[in-house]
Amino acid sequence: MSSAAPRPADQDHLWSVDEHLEDILATVRPLEPIELQLLDAQGCVLVEDVTVPVSLPPFDNSSMDGYAVRVADVAGASEEFPAVLDVVGDVAAGQAELLHVGPGQAARIMTGAPLPPGAETVVPVEWTDGGLGEGPVSGMRARSLAPEGAEGHVHVYRSAEARAHVRAQGSDVRAGDRALDAGTVLGPPQIALLAAIGRGTVRVRPRPRVVVMSTGSELVQPDESLGTGQIYDSNSFALTAAARDAGAIAYRVGAVADDAETLRSTIEDQLVRADLMVTTGGVSVGAYDVVKEALSSVADEDEPGSGVDFRKLAMQPGKPQGFGTIGPDHTPLLALPGNPVSSYVSFELFVRPAIRTLMGLDDVHRPRTRATLTAKKALTSPKGRRQFLRGAYTDGSVAPVGGAGSHLVAALAQADALIVVPEDVESVEPGAEVEVVLLG
Repeated sequence: MSSAAPRPADQDHLWSVDEHLEDILATVRPLEPIELQLLDAQGCVLVEDVTVPVSLPPFDNSSMDGYAVRVADVAGASEEFPAVLDVVGDVAAGQAELLHVGPGQAARIMTGAPLPPGAETVVPVEWTDGGLGEGPVSGMRARSLAPEGAEGHVHVYRSAEARAHVRAQGSDVRAGDRALDAGTVLGPPQIALLAAIGRGTVRVRPRPRVVVMSTGSELVQPDESLGTGQIYDSNSFALTAAARDAGAIAYRVGAVADDAETLRSTIEDQLVRADLMVTTGGVSVGAYDVVKEALSSVADEDEPGSGVDFRKLAMQPGKPQGFGTIGPDHTPLLALPGNPVSSYVSFELFVRPAIRTLMGLDDVHRPRTRATLTAKKALTSPKGRRQFLRGAYTDGSVAPVGGAGSHLVAALAQADALIVVPEDVESVEPGAEVEVVLLG
């Protein structure tokens, strides 16, 4: 899961965003591969190339419900002068014993059924009388209702070229072809392909298990009544949802009160199901910011290389951050600030790349682009800080959403991008080109 512990830093050192992210990605390592059943592997990353053992389709088969015939027997057929053929029986999908189609004969064939020996093409049933002798039909009658349809004669009203309406063996993929490359994320189409070529299991890196917990005695769960000075816990819901969106299996832990012993005990209990832990709140310099206290105690245990470093970053929002490894397995832990916007921005910049790294993906970052700033007035940014403002991106332009406050959850819900203002820029005029992190 992780290599050596993160590098310690001077408490007065102001870390850059890039330094902090580099430290995280240098510590977190992809999870070890395991063999999983196909449906359990959804969302996971392949660790090996998959080769096709059997061609798809494995045999020539019909793409239509109709009649398997010889080309010469239907040449020149029309409604005025139909070809009349003897029906020798049915060929259904999954049928093991095939009929032989000779001169002047036809076999009623179903979609997906193997092309029978002797047949060269398939005539759709709509080009025939369906064996009823009453002109063109729109479909076949069910065999259970009209078993006589599989014998007798059929009138064919149109000619067909060789191998018309026939899916050729190997026309999808051929035996020996590479079906999927290592590094592929398995979604529904990839799982369908694996099943189609007969693979019941596949070797992947598992989806990381992420435990999310928020801290603060003021936090109340949704649907409960608010008391004086209390607020609803939104961070743990936002970050758990974000972790799932990133590809993780995420577990949300209810808000933990501002008590170091309770928090430490909760963290230790949760380690058993965590490949990555995320806390939010309690990382600043207040008297009740207990995450530092609790994690310092955890770090003091006899775990060489384990520990959590609390830092100040040259960014806004999200200046206070914590990162390290804890427990016997050196489980990575990211401690995020408690303000809702600060915690979410911090997740996008630091936690999401960590999750994607655990998954074994090569590209762990959100896509970025350049956009024209659409705003009523210039954007201001503190000198020496990299600012991330919420924005709405549309067709090459981006507009700020809400203000710069780190508590503005409603504005966050309207944003689909982050506007990046570099450390050396204090003002951005409307119409200027800016860097944008795309969130959706």
